[in-house]
Amino acid sequence: MKVFVTGTRGIPDIPGGVEKHCQELYPRMVENGCSVLLSCRDSYVNELPALWKGVALTYCLAPRRKCFEATVHTLFSLIRALVYRPDIVHIHAIGPSLLIPFARLMGFKVVMTHHGSDYERQKWGRTARFMLQMGEKLGGCYATEVIVISRLIAEKIRQRCHRDTNLIYNGVTPPQRSERTDYLKKLDVTSGEYILAVARFVPEKGLHDLVRAFQQLDCPYKLVIAGDADHETEYSKRLKSMAAEDSRIVLTGYIVGEKLNQIYSHARLFVLPSYHEGLPIVLLEALSYGLPVLVSDIAANLEVQLPTNRYFHCGDVYDLRNKLEVFLQETWSEAERQAIGRQIEEKYNWDLIAWQTIAVYRRALGL
Repeated sequence: MKVFVTGTRGIPDIPGGVEKHCQELYPRMVENGCSVLLSCRDSYVNELPALWKGVALTYCLAPRRKCFEATVHTLFSLIRALVYRPDIVHIHAIGPSLLIPFARLMGFKVVMTHHGSDYERQKWGRTARFMLQMGEKLGGCYATEVIVISRLIAEKIRQRCHRDTNLIYNGVTPPQRSERTDYLKKLDVTSGEYILAVARFVPEKGLHDLVRAFQQLDCPYKLVIAGDADHETEYSKRLKSMAAEDSRIVLTGYIVGEKLNQIYSHARLFVLPSYHEGLPIVLLEALSYGLPVLVSDIAANLEVQLPTNRYFHCGDVYDLRNKLEVFLQETWSEAERQAIGRQIEEKYNWDLIAWQTIAVYRRALGL
């Protein structure tokens, strides 16, 4: 089965939830007999490898402007797909899905994956939000098959597009915890003595709430935030300025590989203060490391079904500050750790997700 993939910035090791999803999924699809060509945005890569873990890579124009980037790239990608002649075109996210009717007119069988209602993010203006809503509507109505990553999104598509969808969760790869601490030493942080957050510097991730709550704590711990902005904005500048006011706050920038492994492996507590998520891979990753977590009570986080005390009221800095103080003094009970471990293994398994996705492709092809 030949599969053409677009809607992602690309792989490997390009920041973003959709990018992480594709990086984990498509090598497994290749292992299961699929031929995969994935279209990358040329502005996000320094090197241009033709192949990565069996996945063929192609590179198309993508202007680094958040309003046009995804749509322009998807358009050029679909034109390139005409040469590849795939059995399935798989389009990720609702922005690129605006072009699904065009893809169907080109004769493609199209599978859409809805990763989250991006128009709810604060960074978008009125016109961009309308276009994203249209992408959700047109993709949901005209895709041959639709994959959703949460029950909440499934219900939204049922109401807006009057169709059934395929629920396939995001996944996580069981990690090999790092015993090394050399990167921690460069950051001047100590194993077990820091809070960790991993997110892009955009308003909907709620990092400003976390910084404010942490600054109100009188504690010996540090706050490590791994991430940065895709495009420098007034918000990202303001967040960095806020962090600079407290010497206990450490910003790492975007990190991957052993550096990221180290900061997950040695954290005391993981915090996700988001206002909006699809199904957060970073939360699943933190749980796979056995980390105690504290997350906002938005619907996407509630779907992970953590113990109720692990949630704080989204946007409530006072509640976040109080729960930070409590959980810095506690760790997971063994019963909690085992229950979460079983849930991760059963529901968020990338090998299972690959087979589920292939089943959707077969359904789209009428097999």
